[in-house]
Amino acid sequence: MFTLGIDFGTNSVRALVVRCADGAEIGTAVVNYPSGQQGVLLDPRDHNLARQHPGDYLVGLEKSVRDALAAAKRTRGFSADKVIGLGVDTTGSSPIPVDARNVPLALDKRWRKNLNAQCWLWKDHTSVREAAAITALAARHRPHFIAKCGNTYSSEWFWSKLWHCAKVAPDVFVAAHSWVEFADWIPSVLAGVESPAQVVRGVCCAGHKALYADDWGGLPDKEFLALLDPRLADLRDRLYKKAHDATVPAGKLCPMWAKKLGLPAGIPIAIGEMDVHYGAIGCGVAEGVLVKVIGTSTCDCGVVSAEKTVADIPGICGIVRGAILPGHYGIEAGQSAVGDIFKWWVEVVCGGDSARHIAFTKEAAKEKPGASGLLALDWNNGNRTILVDPLLTGVLLGQTLYTTPAEIYRALIEATAFGARAILERLREYGVRIDRIVCAGGIAEKNPLLMQIYADITGCTMQVSGSSQACALGAAISAAVLAGAHKDFPAAQKKMTRVRRKAYRPIAANRKTYDQLYALYRQVHDAFGGLNRSADLSRVMKDLLALKAAARR
Repeated sequence: MFTLGIDFGTNSVRALVVRCADGAEIGTAVVNYPSGQQGVLLDPRDHNLARQHPGDYLVGLEKSVRDALAAAKRTRGFSADKVIGLGVDTTGSSPIPVDARNVPLALDKRWRKNLNAQCWLWKDHTSVREAAAITALAARHRPHFIAKCGNTYSSEWFWSKLWHCAKVAPDVFVAAHSWVEFADWIPSVLAGVESPAQVVRGVCCAGHKALYADDWGGLPDKEFLALLDPRLADLRDRLYKKAHDATVPAGKLCPMWAKKLGLPAGIPIAIGEMDVHYGAIGCGVAEGVLVKVIGTSTCDCGVVSAEKTVADIPGICGIVRGAILPGHYGIEAGQSAVGDIFKWWVEVVCGGDSARHIAFTKEAAKEKPGASGLLALDWNNGNRTILVDPLLTGVLLGQTLYTTPAEIYRALIEATAFGARAILERLREYGVRIDRIVCAGGIAEKNPLLMQIYADITGCTMQVSGSSQACALGAAISAAVLAGAHKDFPAAQKKMTRVRRKAYRPIAANRKTYDQLYALYRQVHDAFGGLNRSADLSRVMKDLLALKAAARR
């Protein structure tokens, strides 16, 4: 028996065929989105805008699945009729305005070129003011709404994006019968759902991004939404009343899409989740295991048994029951830019390519911690956790006339590791157990320098997922459980996931230097982040020079 995981990322969609018995990955295919800049629709007048054309998702869906099935057919014993289920993960929050037939407005020629009628991609930050207003009003009128998402609502999330659309594009907002998260829309398409009211919504996006909780009756009440904007209150009735965890199917594969994909009609479709949440399952997440999926951004996911009480954690993206594993609270944190920062430095500033990445990595690996005298902040796309502030930007301190591009490259890696440590410290401060860390994503697999720096800075051993497609694997695991190939998620994870033999352990001498650098990082982090408005930073540059001299002796 086999299942299929379909992973919709920021720039491409990947399909993966997995054997249920042991997690063997026997067929995969990747399709890049054809529109925009590497699949993202941008506006040169507003660097905060990031949208995607929903039609790209359908093109990528069909081609990636067919190509993955074709690749799988080279494995003895496989045939498409042995695929017993499929699962989908996507970016989020990435809401799509749809009409009364569940068709995205952007597929109508009237709206085809209208940026506001597209999918509002997760990294769209145009709704900063709306997010701040939601935070302020919730703090006064419904503090429990934001207590579970770190007491700060984000411009990357559902309600702030919808409200911004209502303000800047009222014609689009009026034309939209409803809005559907990307992670919910793809499964609904595969199931042949023709009404937004019939779309089975996942609690993953609902809880982490749309202030949904069964404790207060689902989505925010109309009275509160009316305080924001009466149009949002009116929309609530056209959204959904209930969101579900992964024990509930999103539907069954409809005949039309079964024919398009070459799969059996009627097989179950797992509930849609955000990419990193299914990625956590694909990495073997369990209580005490933190999963870091390191890509263009980084998302950290952990779980705590639903039988326990989880404290509200300031600055965390969400604490949601059933969001990752059924029967657990899902805890999410993350950094808004990681790989994107390295890409910016190497490709945009230095005009390089993949070869330049490799050259900088080799040169940076020769440097000792602290030897460059540099310190950076990892906020080139704002700060997601622990400050939840998209209006923060990057900082580089300590450069001289002799600073090299490779030294800056290493400093940027260190900055993202310092940000990762700040997240770990916040989680532990509020009682979340972290016994080990499993990392996934291309950077974790391909950049030993980064992984060693992360181990040295955090003081934690870094393991690497056995799968290069952890997100798609997690979606396939969910489908396997739903289809009955395994009795529950722990049983499926035991059979279908693994970690690589190579692990990165902290080096004591490096840790000592990085502890000193991290103390400086927190001074600058807390000052520019608004946590310490009376900070005296006059010693930071001199302390960096002292560390540099000590490292070079």
